Amino acid sequence: MLVIGLIKEGKVPADNRVALTPEQCKQINKNGQLKVVVQSSAHRCFTDREFKRAGVEVSDDLSNCDVLIGIKEVPMQMLIENKTYLFFSHTKKQQPFNRQLFHAMMDKNMTLLDYECLEHDDGQRIIGFGFFAGVVGAHNGIMVYGKRTGLYQLGRVYEVKDYRNLIHTYFGLKIPNIKIAVTGSGRVAHGILEVMNLMGITEVGPDEYLEKKFSYPVYVQLKGADLYTHRESKTYKREHFHEHPEEYRSRFLPYTHCTDILMNGIYWEKTMPRLFEREDIDDNFKIKVISDITDDTDGSIPINLGDQNIENPVYGVDRKKFEKTEPYLADNIDVVAVGNLPNELPRDASRYFGEQLLKFVLPELIKGGNEITDRAIILKDGKLTEHYSYLKDYAKH
Repeated sequence: MLVIGLIKEGKVPADNRVALTPEQCKQINKNGQLKVVVQSSAHRCFTDREFKRAGVEVSDDLSNCDVLIGIKEVPMQMLIENKTYLFFSHTKKQQPFNRQLFHAMMDKNMTLLDYECLEHDDGQRIIGFGFFAGVVGAHNGIMVYGKRTGLYQLGRVYEVKDYRNLIHTYFGLKIPNIKIAVTGSGRVAHGILEVMNLMGITEVGPDEYLEKKFSYPVYVQLKGADLYTHRESKTYKREHFHEHPEEYRSRFLPYTHCTDILMNGIYWEKTMPRLFEREDIDDNFKIKVISDITDDTDGSIPINLGDQNIENPVYGVDRKKFEKTEPYLADNIDVVAVGNLPNELPRDASRYFGEQLLKFVLPELIKGGNEITDRAIILKDGKLTEHYSYLKDYAKH
């Protein structure tokens, strides 16, 4: 029988999400092919007591487990050598801040399966918290606009018990006739659209959005073909774009002239064009609030000047100096940039994530893996796998 250890989150600040809920662990243990042991944690959104009530073993020691499952990066001092780990390592883009962790995983002969690398054949991500990141990011963007203008009030997501209760806070909320641009087509975008529709904000097409004025709030969803075009052929082909993003330019600039709030939910890498550049922020640039759910510092949003936190999610950006300021100043742009948005709805987000693990990953672990899970293994027994050979310089000590 394969024994899975559900590790406590050790990264600071502590993450309160968990990869499997007590009910999901109970379901797995009933199956008889897997056993889940939960590492005791004081910070988890589901308590040790809830896991025990579900008949799940809770222990401080996971050394007898075959596979260890977490959410965020595991601190080096908590790594157990010769184990297989599943978590978001944030190393596939050669992130410098996690290079030491990567070396430690190699030194301890670990096998690392990174959730971020679980993809369908066409590159679509299989597993993640994107939907609830989109929900919280959209809420925060609308909240900040209301606070900035004084036109309405919206509370914080983490102040409500769960997603169902959050929905009730939208009843009776009156949004002014603003324009909201939503970028992306994946799980994050789906979460944003959920909030737009719950708030009664109407979807319109790109041409209408650019050309018309409305007496009610509207949003436009901008996908790949709306955002990028090939510099020479003036066309967009998704596969070609992801293979040669440097050959494309952004088509977003016209939207900056008529948008009040930008909800950014696109995937971005350094070779991809930004939505706009700093020099595009002139008198015609009308965006007042940017909720950068993608949250890459100096990434697709060039005025993302770094992470905030859940308690203090927003900062202003001076339109001339491009420096951080206090939020809600009349001439500045407010930016919401938080890397762990789903933590505001941890129980819902954990349940959603666990369902994906149960559907796509755990059955394959029982069988010894398949092409999709094998492709997501960055390290095997401490050594780079062939698919990630591009990380060889990153892996050098």
